[in-house]
Amino acid sequence: MILFPAIDLKDGKCVRLKLGDMATATVYSEDPGAQAKAFEDQRFSWLHVVDLNGAFEGKSVNSAAVGAILNATSNPVQLGGGIRTLAQIEDWLDRGLARVILGTVAVREPDLVRQACRNFPGRIAVGIDARGGKVAVEGWAEASSLGVVELAQKFEGAGVAAIIYTDIDRDGVLSGINWEATIALAQAVSIPVIASGGLASLDDIRRMTRPDAARLEGAITGRALYDGRIDPAEALAILRAAGKGN
Repeated sequence: MILFPAIDLKDGKCVRLKLGDMATATVYSEDPGAQAKAFEDQRFSWLHVVDLNGAFEGKSVNSAAVGAILNATSNPVQLGGGIRTLAQIEDWLDRGLARVILGTVAVREPDLVRQACRNFPGRIAVGIDARGGKVAVEGWAEASSLGVVELAQKFEGAGVAAIIYTDIDRDGVLSGINWEATIALAQAVSIPVIASGGLASLDDIRRMTRPDAARLEGAITGRALYDGRIDPAEALAILRAAGKGN
């Protein structure tokens, strides 16, 4: 069970949003590389990075900041936001990413995702961001008619390494992860699921250790970590004590 600290990038800085609204960005660090190193020093074993500008603009925008992160940490890094072509995927993986997360393109061009999985086995994740149970795209700015499970099941057997499921209505507001919907998704597909959006306290960390959460690969933490609501050492100790530590 992996606890992924999150670095969300806006204009080269580490920020957190509320409900996916770019106007609500709170800057937590102006040095993404230093933040990545700090997470490694705190004994986290992975890093989750999102290029927020890229998600809205449909192309990688914070490349320099991501490069600084890759140079600063030896932890594997997964990146999403604005990655829409096979050439972009290959370029990022060549630069040292462990995994690329495909979101909008998973809705618009599912065949591209399948091809990417064939070209880069084990290194493609799908990001499913939902509002009211329906998948959102283009940096959460547009809604689609697709249901979460419906989209996830399109990729069964394709070789997707993980699905990152975000409940937009909970993201950045510390209301707790939508465990019911997340676990229902994990039970509906064989692809490992990562919970995202709303992780608020050590109660969510303890929730990760329950038997019905065993199918999850882990969960992403952002604002609660930056605000000091979660102590990294204590959170990781809870997972280790349950035999689920990363």
